[in-house]
Amino acid sequence: MALPTAASDRQLKHRRSIDVQIYARGNGLWEVDAHITDVRSRETRMATGMLPAGAPIHDMLLRLVVDERFNVVEAGAETAAMPYPGECNSYGDVYGRLVGLNLMKGFRQAVKERLGGVQGCTHITELTQVLPTAVVQAFAGEVLDTRGDSADSTQPFQIDRCHALRADGLAVKTYYPRWYRAPQNSAPARSAPPGAAVVVPSET
Repeated sequence: MALPTAASDRQLKHRRSIDVQIYARGNGLWEVDAHITDVRSRETRMATGMLPAGAPIHDMLLRLVVDERFNVVEAGAETAAMPYPGECNSYGDVYGRLVGLNLMKGFRQAVKERLGGVQGCTHITELTQVLPTAVVQAFAGEVLDTRGDSADSTQPFQIDRCHALRADGLAVKTYYPRWYRAPQNSAPARSAPPGAAVVVPSET
């Protein structure tokens, strides 16, 4: 389906920005900063009073420290702007529950179990969902072998993880020919066992 055409007279009312920045510490650990902001283009009446246009409704930061096997070894969050001061930021150390999880092994489901519903902040918890693929991108070519060129290489991490990079697809055939697998043909028709009658359909 084609991208819907944007209306020429549309008006921006709200902007949510999600920014993920990943830093190498240099000791086999990486810091993952996930930042979310919500801003409206108009003055907004909040429970605590009027919020000027352009002032953030939400301004929240989640930070993880992960090792090069995708294990979370430290985690925490802070909230700078919120609709209900003293309540939105009263989650304490709940995001420390992310420690011990692995970003590539059931991470999203484990987050729901540990932080779903009223256990944490909806917006900070939502940030966790984009982190596995973001960290993969940061690790690509540095921690993860994305070429698979050496003799002892295993299949590059990204192959068979999306439609474009399926092992029997054109992209893999073109850019990773060593790891290309030809599409499987449909199973051949079974021949009749010896002595079985062969029925020939009549012409109409």
